[in-house]
Amino acid sequence: MNKINYQKVLDKLIECIEAEGNTPSLLLHSCCAPCSSYVLEYLSNHFSITVLYYNPNIFPIEEYEYRIEEQKRLIDMLPVKHKISFIRTDYEPERFYNAIKGYEDIPEGGERCFKCYELRLREAAEYAHRGNFDYFTTTLSISPLKNAQKLNEIGLRLEEEYGVKYLCSDFKKRNGYKRSVELSAEYNLYRQNYCGCVFSKKESENFMNASIK
Repeated sequence: MNKINYQKVLDKLIECIEAEGNTPSLLLHSCCAPCSSYVLEYLSNHFSITVLYYNPNIFPIEEYEYRIEEQKRLIDMLPVKHKISFIRTDYEPERFYNAIKGYEDIPEGGERCFKCYELRLREAAEYAHRGNFDYFTTTLSISPLKNAQKLNEIGLRLEEEYGVKYLCSDFKKRNGYKRSVELSAEYNLYRQNYCGCVFSKKESENFMNASIK
């Protein structure tokens, strides 16, 4: 099966939006400030954005709260064409553990992660539906470690289910990830050394310990 270039899909959509002269509303799920930095810089030229911070996978709670504060700090500092709003959610790790039950031992990047993708994207779709947003999407595709094909597959399925358009993306394209690193340095953002969940934290620690030996 051929992979779809979702950056080109997004390019065509933005061309249409610019031709129409509209500013659609976008509910953007964000996993952290660094990943959202380039995405916000890029998309705020074309959309009215509300950032949704919903990440019940994050461990521990102190990490969860710190990432929220960094997200809010970035939004306040980032110069954008259209004002960005922010929604934070309560810390509900039990929802993550219920969603990935039976997949705990699957390596990072596999089915456990896909379950986590869907959990967070579904919450974004629900918020977008209730708030009558034109589109919803996630920053997750900016990471080289995240499966953009799977993210877009899930998002498009949820589009059908909730009746809100999913904004297809592969934000790592066109040096998007590189730009996010540059912006993180420019705004002195906290860049975590693991994705967020307890499993990725353990994998990161094991890798670092092995490198030291």
